Amino acid sequence: MGEQPIFSTRAHVFQIDPNTKKNWVPTSKHAVTVSYFYDSTRNVYRIISLDGSKAIINSTITPNMTFTKTSQKFGQWADSRANTVYGLGFSSEHHLSKFAEKFQEFKEAARLAKEKSQEKMELTSTPSQESAGGDIQSPLTPESINGTDDERTPEVTQNSEPRAEPTQNALPFTHSSTISKHWEAELATLKGNNAKLTAALLESTANVKQWKQQLAAYQEEAERLHKRVTELECVSSQANAVHTHKTELNQTIQELESTLKKKEQEIERLKQEIDNARELQAQRDALTQKLQEVEIRNKDLEGQLSDLEQRLEKSQNEQEAFRNNLKTLLEILDGKIFELTELRDNLAKLIECS
Repeated sequence: MGEQPIFSTRAHVFQIDPNTKKNWVPTSKHAVTVSYFYDSTRNVYRIISLDGSKAIINSTITPNMTFTKTSQKFGQWADSRANTVYGLGFSSEHHLSKFAEKFQEFKEAARLAKEKSQEKMELTSTPSQESAGGDIQSPLTPESINGTDDERTPEVTQNSEPRAEPTQNALPFTHSSTISKHWEAELATLKGNNAKLTAALLESTANVKQWKQQLAAYQEEAERLHKRVTELECVSSQANAVHTHKTELNQTIQELESTLKKKEQEIERLKQEIDNARELQAQRDALTQKLQEVEIRNKDLEGQLSDLEQRLEKSQNEQEAFRNNLKTLLEILDGKIFELTELRDNLAKLIECS
């Protein structure tokens, strides 16, 4: 039966810039058909896309490939055989998810087919290897066939400042008040940044809508110009004038298509800014939660301080009562000592008289 398509969809096709390995270069002027093909004779799966008669994607699926969703409507995979990275921009998240599911399904089928092929090769090569003493070729190892480390997006880690714990002898209220002021200053800064980001987000959203309207207008203008070129070619009897006018219209179409590419790139940039704004919003929410936790801790410490003050006041009252009792006892003791002194004097006088 040869090679047959088994799944098709439409998407904008991009390739990584071979010089910078960072920027995306569009390889199709508009959305094109991207299809999965299965070759029953060789038992391989391929992703193929044509722009007219030009093949802009010809990628054989291997078990070590990985399809990565980088946004809601964009995905990419690396092809080490073609020494490039392909990117696809879909019209909806559903189309992207469907394409990713098929990629995983056919990748697993390619893995199973490869294992079966290796088992057959090992079975057929074992007798000759035993007689000739040959070496068995080791199977492929999962290297970085799905792109280099430069093409992978590193995870961003954040290191928060360690918060010092109060000692038993420190005053809890003063420490918590300092922490609360610190987080309040951080929250005020984040609120200012959030206001700026919200304004930028609204402006970006408005710009995206405006770009979409302009893109639709450019597409309508391009279709109208194409129809006009066809009408001029069929109706006009003056070939030279038609050719000149056709050239001008083609130039206009090329200019519109170039403008369309720039607008699409601008939309991608605005989407990245929106993602960054969402990340900052998440950071703000995390700091707000931390501030709430500090406020709760502050209330607990205030309660503990109030309890300690009550205990201190009670202790002071007990000490005051003890002092009063001691003073009374001393006064009684002084009276008794005075009485004993008088009694001693009287006894001395009696002894002298006798």
